[in-house]
Amino acid sequence: MSLEDPEDKGENKSRRAMPARGTEKAGTGAKPTLKTIAELTGLAVTTVSRALADAPQIALETRLRVRQVAEEIGYLPDRAAQRLRTGRTNVISLVLDPHEEILGYATSMINGLTEALRGTAYHLVITPHFLNTPQIDPVRHIMRNRMADGIIFTRTEPSDERVKLLMENNFPFICHGRTELATAHPFVDYDNYGFAYQAARKLIAAGAKKLSIILPPDRFTFAHHMRHGFMTAVREEGVGFEIATGVTLDSKSDDIRDYVYKRMGEPERPDGYICGGEVSALAVMASAYDRGLELGSDVHLVAKQTSGLFDQIRPRVETIYEDLTEAGLLMGRLLLKHIAGRAPVAELQALQTV
Repeated sequence: MSLEDPEDKGENKSRRAMPARGTEKAGTGAKPTLKTIAELTGLAVTTVSRALADAPQIALETRLRVRQVAEEIGYLPDRAAQRLRTGRTNVISLVLDPHEEILGYATSMINGLTEALRGTAYHLVITPHFLNTPQIDPVRHIMRNRMADGIIFTRTEPSDERVKLLMENNFPFICHGRTELATAHPFVDYDNYGFAYQAARKLIAAGAKKLSIILPPDRFTFAHHMRHGFMTAVREEGVGFEIATGVTLDSKSDDIRDYVYKRMGEPERPDGYICGGEVSALAVMASAYDRGLELGSDVHLVAKQTSGLFDQIRPRVETIYEDLTEAGLLMGRLLLKHIAGRAPVAELQALQTV
């Protein structure tokens, strides 16, 4: 049964009309408050406050009506006061690393996260991690200063210090990628073992005799998953292989192109390439073109696609899709559960399959 304040009795019988955009109240220039919403809806201030907090004791119809009025008049909560009162910031912080390999990485992930937070009290704040600083610095800063109720970060390592720190302090988080720590923790990950394994099998089926893979930097967990999947496939089939040396998926695209161009001019060159992102795949394609090699016959390529770019590339390139928008959506939903304390860790983990 939904409850309202006593002074709101009879409000449903003779409900005041919804305010139109640009009403005198909304256009006075004064900052809208809870009292403003209360006056416009005929509800008590306490009822408005609980409705905006999505309290289940308040009727759903009333909650929706209060939110609509709040949106129409441009009401924004006083976050400082809210934090003092509840201890919550109503902020989720996404820590992002700048890297060019995965096209649309940030945009896709943010789209998924904002969809997960839609209709909740939470707002998404982007916190950059600069390459010349330790990965743990922005996470430690957010946690120590209670700048968010939950943290999301990416590019995990086998023994990730960020995961250890947040678990030790019982601070809600979820990461994109797994670790090799003994204690289970929340994560959303993509099956990079499956990607590399299936990519290698596709190249072999296309007739490639010697495979090459460009891996992420070895410090990241997904580099080990990709290596394992690749090696499993080539050993099963007994084909030649090599792992690119001197460049990684984090290398500049020009450096990857120069490496592949040089290798394509040497004896016993690979004729099948696995690229964990679209930028490295474009570098391989440019190298083949500059060498006068034809894709699909002289050189075969399988790329991980995240942006849809390769749908427009000709000649067509074999791709395997990673849905980053879905990853963001999953991370947002699972982190909200983590913050609410509604689920064990085992239910806060998701693996996206190939």
